[in-house]
Amino acid sequence: MSRFSRKTEVYPSPNIWYHADTYELENRVHDVDGAIWRELERRAPWAGRDVVDLGCGDGFHLPRMAAAARSVLGVEPHPPLVGRAQRRVDGLANVTVKRGRAQRIPAADGSVDVVHARTAYFFGPGCEPGLREVDRVLRPGGTLVIVDLDTRHAPYGEWMLADLPQYDPDAVDAFFAAQGFECRRVETRWVFPDERAVEAVLGIEFSPRVARRAAAETLAAAGGARGVELAVGYRVLTRRKPTGLIVRPSVEGIGSAARSSKDSAGSAGIATTG
Repeated sequence: MSRFSRKTEVYPSPNIWYHADTYELENRVHDVDGAIWRELERRAPWAGRDVVDLGCGDGFHLPRMAAAARSVLGVEPHPPLVGRAQRRVDGLANVTVKRGRAQRIPAADGSVDVVHARTAYFFGPGCEPGLREVDRVLRPGGTLVIVDLDTRHAPYGEWMLADLPQYDPDAVDAFFAAQGFECRRVETRWVFPDERAVEAVLGIEFSPRVARRAAAETLAAAGGARGVELAVGYRVLTRRKPTGLIVRPSVEGIGSAARSSKDSAGSAGIATTG
């Protein structure tokens, strides 16, 4: 799946890199009920903790995290967005924004409690270098939380698949399960103020052909209502860094249960646990 090839370390984001003002509008209309934030508070609470927002873009989410976190580091590879994020958090003493990338996070080993990545880099097979780097900066017991759009949730997921026919939801789910992630699916409401906002936001998310279809279907479903609503599904994936080691018998050890405890101990294997 070409979306997941990692021949370079940074791929331009087709929306926020080139349409930052429209993406700001998108951030303001999406998840108006805070469903994602409630799930994050359950799965990866950040109050009083050190947080990294990886791929923070223009820093839209940084102030909310900073209100409760001990410290927040926003990491973003695109210099113009780094500047926008820095201006957004100017005056917030516990927030820093630095240029960086998922594979090279500008943080010390074991210095972070929560890494948050929302629709950034961690899309499935190919993101293993970033996963290893997150493990480096997390403290034992720390959490990586990934928020991404759910292609199984119609109609938004259907529009995504129309633009990405090579995308395999089963393969992506299997990849994250094999990497030790737990997945929660969350339905959100996007509420647009008017028709122009619908067309602008969907226009930066899809190809022109699919964007026209998405806007037409969204407006038709609204039936002329003033606030145009769209249900959009997300996946919230979480993985905790192990806090210690356990001794687990190897296959040979299990098969030799009748041996003395001394002999059995000699065939033990080491595995990590959270």
